[in-house]
Amino acid sequence: MYLRNALRAATAVSLIATGGAYAQELTIAIVNNGHMINMQKVAEAYTAETGVELNWVSLEEGVLREQVTSDTATGGGQYDVINIGMQEAPIWGAAGWIEPLSFSAEYDVDDILPAIRAGLSHEGQLYAAPFYGESSMVMYRKDLTDAAGVSIGDKDSWDNVKAAAAAIHDPDNGVYGACLRGKPGWGDNMAFITTVVNSFGGAWFDADFKPTIDSDEWRAAINFYVDLLGNYGPPGSEGNSFNEILALYNEGKCGMWIDATIAASFLEVDGVAYAQSPNAGNPVGANWLWAWAMAIPAGSPNAEEAGKFIEWATSKDYVQAVGNHPDFGWGAVPTGQRASTYMLDEFKAAAAFAEAEMMAIESAAPEATDLKPYVGVQFAAIPEFPQVGSAVAQEMAAALSGAKSVDDALAASQAAADAIMKEAGYY
Repeated sequence: MYLRNALRAATAVSLIATGGAYAQELTIAIVNNGHMINMQKVAEAYTAETGVELNWVSLEEGVLREQVTSDTATGGGQYDVINIGMQEAPIWGAAGWIEPLSFSAEYDVDDILPAIRAGLSHEGQLYAAPFYGESSMVMYRKDLTDAAGVSIGDKDSWDNVKAAAAAIHDPDNGVYGACLRGKPGWGDNMAFITTVVNSFGGAWFDADFKPTIDSDEWRAAINFYVDLLGNYGPPGSEGNSFNEILALYNEGKCGMWIDATIAASFLEVDGVAYAQSPNAGNPVGANWLWAWAMAIPAGSPNAEEAGKFIEWATSKDYVQAVGNHPDFGWGAVPTGQRASTYMLDEFKAAAAFAEAEMMAIESAAPEATDLKPYVGVQFAAIPEFPQVGSAVAQEMAAALSGAKSVDDALAASQAAADAIMKEAGYY
């Protein structure tokens, strides 16, 4: 296998260069979700093959973003490999914060799904390699919808989704109609909320990059979100992100969940069905596009070895390693990154969600439109967005918890976003 031979060659070179000692250690910052946690186990074979020790720093999503951004922007040098996504990769690449990536021909960069590859590149240069990619979709308990006499279709109306949530909501028996993100963060509650806003015809900014959060479209979307989750969601939803909801779902407590397609790999409840994300009328839909990817901070003294690790961890061989691993199997391979994965008979047999996931990824529309004059679906691809999104996230969590009215939360969000964009010199 080409990768094993390449790793042996790399190890031999490093042994010569270091006078017989193994190459070095790599410190890798990862988000604490299922695929990344699995990688730590699978990567034991990488260390055995190369002698490179891997030190893992596994962090909750919001904490990871904060720490990695701070360390990379200041050249802190704490990490050799970092998890970043499609919001950061092109911006950080253009700014020189991360190294451009170059892989061997056998890696087959053209196998990476085009939308994912484009979102991790700047001016055609790849700056982060996707460990997995995702869109968003509805994951629902068909046994519950059938029993209640309701259905959920592809790109269904939000009104029908709310009616279905109401019909299957049974809190006395521990089942909540809809489980949705509420934990504040630009990539947490705002990832889902932004898709709702998009579907209602709203956007973060107008063509002059003035915030439009105080618009009628935002107001309709947030009132809908607060009403849906407040009436048919689990208590304390303002504290729930991906991992919390995944646990609730696998405990049988969620009737439906609208979130990352990648969640389907980890659902353990029988009878799950899938539908494309709801839409209130946006002509390009409302499902997001994202990838958790691996990048190398600029100036890393271990950049060469880091690049070899990234090539291994995002390769076709890695997919095979997970699929054939005794602890995981084909239903647990990272998806949404490579076209070839969806052609594997073993994967297709194990992944009932594969067709719905690919449909969602291929239909996502990150390009600028008349309704959304910036690149990005659930984010805006500008340097200021994390600050804007984080400020608004806190206000939306306050509205969801009842600490603020929707109108007050939107007014405060508009003021915060306006101040940030003015300071940045947009107008």
